[in-house]
Amino acid sequence: MADTGSRTLRLLSLLQSHRHWSGDDLASRLGVSARTLRRDVDRLRTLGYPVTAHRGTDGGYQLAAGATLPPLVMDDEEAVALVVGLQAATRIGAVAGAGEASARVLSTVLRVMPTRLRRRAEALSSVTDSAGWWRETEGGGVEPGVLVVLAPACRDGETVRCGYEAADGARTERHLEPHRLVCLGRRWYLVAYDLTRQDWRSLRVDRLHDPRTTGERFRHRRVPGGDPAAWVRERVGGAPRRHRVEALIAAPPETVRSRTGDWATIEATDDPGQSRLRMNADDLAWPAVALATVDADIRVLHPPELRELLHRWAERLHRA
Repeated sequence: MADTGSRTLRLLSLLQSHRHWSGDDLASRLGVSARTLRRDVDRLRTLGYPVTAHRGTDGGYQLAAGATLPPLVMDDEEAVALVVGLQAATRIGAVAGAGEASARVLSTVLRVMPTRLRRRAEALSSVTDSAGWWRETEGGGVEPGVLVVLAPACRDGETVRCGYEAADGARTERHLEPHRLVCLGRRWYLVAYDLTRQDWRSLRVDRLHDPRTTGERFRHRRVPGGDPAAWVRERVGGAPRRHRVEALIAAPPETVRSRTGDWATIEATDDPGQSRLRMNADDLAWPAVALATVDADIRVLHPPELRELLHRWAERLHRA
């Protein structure tokens, strides 16, 4: 690797991706001598990167924590993953001030991104909706490269072909008009019109395989109900669950929604100071915690198992 600048960036990338490197391994990766490697390490130190060197049989180099944060080097997928995380942080706002700080960092990152990456990141932002469901879910991890394909296709109105694995493991090939990406907890969903089935689908993005654009353009259709996030919430929330929960809460609907998020259906009652909550759950521990966060008197109408669980928790907490 003859170009000094490119070699230095490559060295930095290697040091960031691995806790400790032997000198021989680094020199071999870079295709340089041990002497040239030492000069490159010194060059990184002058730029503010605290690279420590260790002598002996177990010696080598590693990137240590410094007093200031120097520039970071990321590949394409890492950059897209960073943008996804920052966008999520600006929406969730679970930590005071974190949303505003995340928005500032996101703006800074987008400004310094190469044009091709910035267009991908901005596409992802423009076609993504948050469904406001902040509960933990199992699985749901999405490869950034998949989002990089889907987001521009949603924005530009370009059809996509991909494989899809259903919950029962059956695999099918799909020809889709992708419209929106919806972030629901830790899961991502693609709202798309399935050209084979001539119907709308909400597809879990982590179950998509090898998505690829076709070059075919389409005219955007209106998503059922007009709100992609609400449509996905309704479909996911309507899936079979072990328990159907219903409770009366001594607080107005807007107060309950602000505490519980959008994962449940909150309705007004004849009493303006009371709300009716309905939700489906696989585990009663989650609705128990959610009801407790409202900080108001509650009356569980269904199921009786939830009332028993709350009684046990109340006794245990009282003893504490």
